[in-house]
Amino acid sequence: MVILDAPVASDPLLGWLADSQHPVLANGFSRQLARSHRLNLVGPDEAAARIDGGERVYTNSENALAWLLEHTASDNLKETIRLFKDKAAMRERLSPLNPGLFFATFDRAELEAVDIGDLPLPVVLKPAVGFCSMGVYVIEERGDWARAVADIAQREADWRARYPESVVGGDAYLVEGYLGGTEYALDMYYDEQGRAHLLNVLRHDFAGPEDTSDRLYLTNDAIVGAMAGRFVEWLDAVNEAVGARSFPVHVEVRVDGDAIVPIEFNPLRFAGLGGTDVAYYGVGLRTYAAYLEDEPVDLAALYGAHPGQTFSMSLLNPAPTADLARPFDYDALAARFSHVLSFARFDPDVTGSYGFLFLRTDESTADELDFLLRSDLLEFQL
Repeated sequence: MVILDAPVASDPLLGWLADSQHPVLANGFSRQLARSHRLNLVGPDEAAARIDGGERVYTNSENALAWLLEHTASDNLKETIRLFKDKAAMRERLSPLNPGLFFATFDRAELEAVDIGDLPLPVVLKPAVGFCSMGVYVIEERGDWARAVADIAQREADWRARYPESVVGGDAYLVEGYLGGTEYALDMYYDEQGRAHLLNVLRHDFAGPEDTSDRLYLTNDAIVGAMAGRFVEWLDAVNEAVGARSFPVHVEVRVDGDAIVPIEFNPLRFAGLGGTDVAYYGVGLRTYAAYLEDEPVDLAALYGAHPGQTFSMSLLNPAPTADLARPFDYDALAARFSHVLSFARFDPDVTGSYGFLFLRTDESTADELDFLLRSDLLEFQL
């Protein structure tokens, strides 16, 4: 069962749904898409019955979570959704895996009064319920906290307008110890026996320690070969504490030496806004099809067939000073790269981003990724 919702359903996902005729919940968003795509729409009662009967469910957007929580009867499904979305609850549940890692929660109204001297700097401040790096701040010194709280006050109305409370909650914030090391994003699911299956291993690169954007994620045979087995083992350990069954998750973690520390678990979806399609554009893997149809996937073999090639996805976040009313020159940006696999263009007023850019690079074109990571994109405003 697939539930489509705003703001974006990717072309590869819609193409697969049209070809496979996999059932899709009939709602306002999917009905609009069905005008141009041959979707197999089913009514709310049938969709809920399928899900309550144990059929696997996948969403393209966390906006769909509110419908699931309201219309399905499965307590296990709803409890797992709520647990994964609550970063503070997950920190508490998984604390035996990371003993000594600092974390604390605060109500939104308490943030202005927090004594920064009581926190073991550096720390990260983020919404306890969040999405796509919204409201994430690295706090290294006293002034950083005041600037972060002021920025939250300026932006929170826009976050609430763009996403429902089930996706980005503004009432509670999590503060946790900052870890160095490398960040990764994982698309995975737990099967009916609770075993982890890994479908994407993406390294999340940053321009610097103050960067919290989603500008660059990449994968290749070396990354998959080095990390996939380790992540499956860790994800299995996570599920000993969670108990998820037939459940897809987009997971973000940091790896520092022997430690794997969770950042967030995004339930019932893979990389958002169509980001999971980096696997399709790179090695022909439709992650959602593999999950929904229980297809075995050998990631090492898929990426091993493309030695030396790196596949990346970039969420093109505007600079803080960008004028979103001005047109953006997508063609000029695409011309900066040797192998554009796909370029999904978004309405920045709806998504907060210009679009998703998918690239293939190799050793000779690796500098293109550095440009993409560091550009503020202002030169492409018309």
